[in-house]
Amino acid sequence: MIGFLRPPGHQKPLPEDKVDAGYKRLRLQVFAGIFLGYAGYYLVRKNFTLAMPYLIEQGYSKADLGIALSGVSIAYGLSKFFMGNVSDRSNARVFMTLGLTCSALIMIFMGTMPVATSSVTIMFVLLLMNGWFQGMGWPPSGRVMVHWFSPAERGTKMAVWNVAHNIGGGMVGPIAILAMAMFADWHSILYVHGFFALIVAVLIFLLVRDTPQSEGLPTIENHRNDYPKTFEYGESYEKELSAKAIFFEYVLNNKFLWTIALANAFVYFIRYGVLDWAPTYLNEVKHFSFEQSGWAYAFYEFAGIPGTLICGWLSDKVFNGRRAPVSIAYLLLTLVCVLIYWKNPVGNPNLDIAMLIGIGFFIYGPIMLIGVQALDLAPKKAAGTAAGFTGLFGYVGGAVSANIVIGYVLDNAGWNAAFSLIAGACVLAMILISFTWKAEHRAV
Repeated sequence: MIGFLRPPGHQKPLPEDKVDAGYKRLRLQVFAGIFLGYAGYYLVRKNFTLAMPYLIEQGYSKADLGIALSGVSIAYGLSKFFMGNVSDRSNARVFMTLGLTCSALIMIFMGTMPVATSSVTIMFVLLLMNGWFQGMGWPPSGRVMVHWFSPAERGTKMAVWNVAHNIGGGMVGPIAILAMAMFADWHSILYVHGFFALIVAVLIFLLVRDTPQSEGLPTIENHRNDYPKTFEYGESYEKELSAKAIFFEYVLNNKFLWTIALANAFVYFIRYGVLDWAPTYLNEVKHFSFEQSGWAYAFYEFAGIPGTLICGWLSDKVFNGRRAPVSIAYLLLTLVCVLIYWKNPVGNPNLDIAMLIGIGFFIYGPIMLIGVQALDLAPKKAAGTAAGFTGLFGYVGGAVSANIVIGYVLDNAGWNAAFSLIAGACVLAMILISFTWKAEHRAV
């Protein structure tokens, strides 16, 4: 492994009377770092979709742009899995900063160099590269989470952290509106977000720390007297694992992990099938202006914040840590909102926006819960790979299909066929998650 990516060694233990204060300060600091950092990643992941209506005006078809946009999802899914394994053996602070910096520079290049948007092939390659670096955001965040927060508090903390991508995604629309107002050029939708992301990359480096031991603190399990129930805790639990052990002992032979990974593919198809095509759908079918579409896009993301927090609370407090009942209920309500959003006649913009808000409110709950399950199902030294495995299915299976398949279906069969696929994905996701119902009940 490259030297600067290696995890820092253990520092000399702090005096006992300074441990509590050190933990209190650094836990807040590292949480702020991964929260702001992951929000920053979304600034340069989803802004391309707001430029798509302008690219269509230049002559690109929806299928063309679906292929170009799929580059992000293909690379992101693969990167989240494979780079997640690298992340499990890397310094989270450096790893996360590097990924966002590279991603931001690519988006700045796309916005400032005309050649970057001159063909589908070039856009696909650049977005593929962007997607690979985007995969360096979640795994180090997961590594930080499992090292600084113990199992009993992790569900709640993960729910709070998870809204970072809603904030980052929600800011894409307002920043795009600001960029257009300042520069009156659609290319600014790409490069302005890139410059904001560079600022966030600096904040990641200033705030994030790798492990408590690297700061002279005891492990979080010993500090809080809170140990994992799935694995026997001991000295070996704190040792860094080899890539082979992570892949073949804790991830690829885990049947439950496979089930939620498959469900994740359909959940992500819903998420991106609605989100990525919302600006185009609202513009073409519902006759929204650019500003209206931008705000609707933002409301979709912001609605995920209370939805995710309530989902985490219900899972922990009402269902005693069971994830399947809440995920299925949320997906059922997502299906209702999708159907109304689809069938609502033109001329009722408030109902369209309300349904987008509803979809955003409900769809991010299952996404968060699948991520929590992935972390719980593997040792913390394999957390990035476990989460990356579900992400691999979510992005390569779900998000890529949302880009390519829906783009192709739109060009050949129209919006009704596309929404039929999204509705079907809701049903299939519920069926797959239901397979975990009894297993969770036995665990409780």
